[in-house]
Amino acid sequence: LLETRFGELWVKGEISDLKRAPSGHLYFTLKDEAGELSAVRFRSRSALLADTDIESGTVVLAFGKLTIYEPRGRYQFVATLIQPVSAGALRLAFEQLKQKLQEEGLFSPDHKVPIPAFPERIGVITSPSGAAIRDIVSVLERRWPSVTVILFPSSVQGNAAPAELRDAVDRAVRFSRDIAPLDSLIIGRGGGSAEDLAAFNDEGLARDIFDCPIPVLSAVGHEIDFSIADFVADQRAPTPSAAAELAVPNRSEVASWLA
Repeated sequence: LLETRFGELWVKGEISDLKRAPSGHLYFTLKDEAGELSAVRFRSRSALLADTDIESGTVVLAFGKLTIYEPRGRYQFVATLIQPVSAGALRLAFEQLKQKLQEEGLFSPDHKVPIPAFPERIGVITSPSGAAIRDIVSVLERRWPSVTVILFPSSVQGNAAPAELRDAVDRAVRFSRDIAPLDSLIIGRGGGSAEDLAAFNDEGLARDIFDCPIPVLSAVGHEIDFSIADFVADQRAPTPSAAAELAVPNRSEVASWLA
């Protein structure tokens, strides 16, 4: 009855919560200022747009049918055609801020400092319960076990994350100044959607990283992910594990040099 009444229609919205199933189906939410609608694009109907054109934060026009997803008793939009309309709110905000800070010189190599080669103490800003801190500590212990790691915990996604990340930077600076000097500071998290990584595109956080007297390595997401924090940090690492490798030497290599 629902499909008969509405027929096929166009829906405009921003893609969020995008999930790619092993079957090739795409599950996502279409949202705007007024509300949101669960949607799916089945693999058998997806030849009209490559997967690489679809990502969270993209505003699209989707053509398809409104149905009822019976297992959960809720509306679901089954899309047969998806056309990007614009870069989406998140991507647009990212590009505008990137251009603004670049013009102000915050990305200039002239302001970047080298990461100390033989650190005694490294600060880490990330979630205390995420995979990132485990990966970082594991790599540091394997490569340079004498280094001391100080965690400055913060949430890494959600509305509160930008303020918590900024507070963590401030705590790290005060710790380094008043308690024990930090040789470098790693800030980051594991991979996620554009929405998940958005906290690292905060303008205030970018300015705090730029002003930070401690050399900063940014490690946000995976190799294909870029954040504003990456551009303003003294060095960008593609992953948290890679940041740990860049932060310390390999003790076996050092031992061979000294032999």
